[in-house]
Amino acid sequence: MSVKSYIESNKERFLEELFSLIRIPSISAKQEHKPDMQACAQRWTELLLSSGADKAVVMPTEGNPVVYGEKMISPDAKTVLVYAHYDVMPAEPLNLWKSQPFEPEIRDGRIWARGADDDKGQSMMQVKGFETALKLDLLKCNVKFIFEGEEEIGSPSLETFCREHKDLLKADVILVSDTSMVNAETPSLTTGLRGLAYWEIEVTGPNRDLHSGHFGGAVANPINVLCKLMADIIDADGRITIPGFYDDVEEVSPAEREMIVQIPFDEAKYKAAIGVDALSGEKGYSTLERNSCRPSFDICGIWGGYTEEGSKTVLPSKAYAKVSCRLVPHQEHSKISKMFEDYINQVTSASVKVKVTPKHGGQGYVCPIDLPAYQAAEKACTVAFGKKPLAVRRGGSIPIISTFEQVLGIKTVLMGFGLEQNAIHSPNESCTLDFFYKGIESVAEFYKEYK
Repeated sequence: MSVKSYIESNKERFLEELFSLIRIPSISAKQEHKPDMQACAQRWTELLLSSGADKAVVMPTEGNPVVYGEKMISPDAKTVLVYAHYDVMPAEPLNLWKSQPFEPEIRDGRIWARGADDDKGQSMMQVKGFETALKLDLLKCNVKFIFEGEEEIGSPSLETFCREHKDLLKADVILVSDTSMVNAETPSLTTGLRGLAYWEIEVTGPNRDLHSGHFGGAVANPINVLCKLMADIIDADGRITIPGFYDDVEEVSPAEREMIVQIPFDEAKYKAAIGVDALSGEKGYSTLERNSCRPSFDICGIWGGYTEEGSKTVLPSKAYAKVSCRLVPHQEHSKISKMFEDYINQVTSASVKVKVTPKHGGQGYVCPIDLPAYQAAEKACTVAFGKKPLAVRRGGSIPIISTFEQVLGIKTVLMGFGLEQNAIHSPNESCTLDFFYKGIESVAEFYKEYK
């Protein structure tokens, strides 16, 4: 039996097994869903065992449990470690959903539900691809599974779990389906992710809110100061002005820049989709380079003073901002975090006090395209999608990927099957049935290639 035939004959069962996971509202951000986290982890052990794993267990962490499973073919064979997450984002605002978020519905050739793509749908592609390869005697390597329940809240417990179980998690490569492709017509594999550094800033001026008529022009306004501080971080050429910020930035090679040029991109459609008339960014780089392999700085939120209805002539005591940098490989997020904090303290005038609080961060990641597992994934996607996938860097961050490399010493292949229109994290998340089955086929073909 062929891979396609096996998938076709089992496709309804594959869907029902996915739906059994989706119906469990495993929302890691909300404490009231703690029992759902346990239930979802337990359900995964049942599905791993029924799919052919020799072992599947729920293992405790400081937070939500980890699901571990394995299928050992031979002690001499290579080992693939499959990572995924079973937690999902909250579904709110519920009034924007066209169907119940945790009651999956098929319409217009799509699965509609929270987790249909991120990451229950993609996790199921991995597990059913594994099952297909095993049933058809295509599996020539050992496979281990590690599914966590805290990815959507920053994976706070996973690094410790990995350090405590390094021997258990030994593998030759990590395989992850939690990324996306360029579009439905252009298969791709993610070869790079940006890192992240995030801070909250508090600027304090007078010891209370003041009358802006009595004090305006004589006392520094914390909102004015904060806005000036933030605006000065980006210069006229779109470059970040923090001294030393670019010291460790790796320039993209001419060969990779040429690969980026090959990615289908319609700038007019891009602008229209987000409702802007013009784009901006670092001088000398294309839009696709700016949002994937160059660093960036953004104010994620800013507030202070009077913001209610009507007017109130007040000079506020405090102003706040939440800001982030997307970092590129070789930029150490803790180094950048300290650099930013020192810079803000140095350039802030004595007229106000400033407090910078680092929140979280993570390293960037690059997957070498000459890695045997990457080449196996490339061949697998070529078979399933009918064309060779492009190698594409992405602008987002999955900090745990760099943690795997640092703690376990293992490279990761990012073999994701999401699409932008799947609306992950948003109301009406979905996944096309076509991609669900092609993802399963790709994973099965990966195991056929990887020996």
